[in-house]
Amino acid sequence: MPESSALSLLRATLGALARDGLDRRRVMPFGVADIDARLDDGGLRLDALHEVAGATPSLRDDAAATLFAAGIAARAWGPILWVVRRRDLFAPAPAQSGLTAGRVIHAEAQDDAGVLALMEEGLRHPALGAVIGEVRRASPAATRRVQGAAERGRTVAVLVRRAARGGGDPFAGSSAAVTRWRIGAVPAVGVARPRWEVALAMQGDGVAFAATVAACDDTGRLAPVARPDGRRRAPGAGTTRAAA
Repeated sequence: MPESSALSLLRATLGALARDGLDRRRVMPFGVADIDARLDDGGLRLDALHEVAGATPSLRDDAAATLFAAGIAARAWGPILWVVRRRDLFAPAPAQSGLTAGRVIHAEAQDDAGVLALMEEGLRHPALGAVIGEVRRASPAATRRVQGAAERGRTVAVLVRRAARGGGDPFAGSSAAVTRWRIGAVPAVGVARPRWEVALAMQGDGVAFAATVAACDDTGRLAPVARPDGRRRAPGAGTTRAAA
């Protein structure tokens, strides 16, 4: 679909949504002390752009990054805009993280620039609870525009960075994102709930860190991982410093 047509269709779709009129909260804690205690704001800012990538280019880590983004959106209020370049988002997958298909508005762009333009458009509309986009590349200028739109609209934006063809670090370039996260699947034998290593690669002037947690449940929430004696890990236990 030509980009102008995609924008027009999105505007018409968003125009039909009721404006929420709510005084939105600014921060959403993860509910895991090992993460919230180390974030500058005590949780995830909901008026900002955040970036997420798989810890490696593997399909397991790529899926974990997608589900992490879905979990953030699931705990936000209202409909969610999810912008892709290909129609390859398997609807039951985000539902594992609490983001049901009925809440998601899908938009398809021709290229990365189109994804970012549609994200900006969505962030201008107060009825959306979150805007997610998937790209391989995003210029610093484009991320500044998305960050500015998220801040003005008080709506959380999540940019899922896919590994570029031929490999390479999805976070190699600079970005205006407030945080950058690497998500990796952790092998766990005999554990019903999958585990992830959630690594904060960047947060303003703050310190990077990593924590092992239970993956998002069907409400979008992470959970601390219990120690062998059944107690939960204390903040800072069993974590490593993440590389930006």
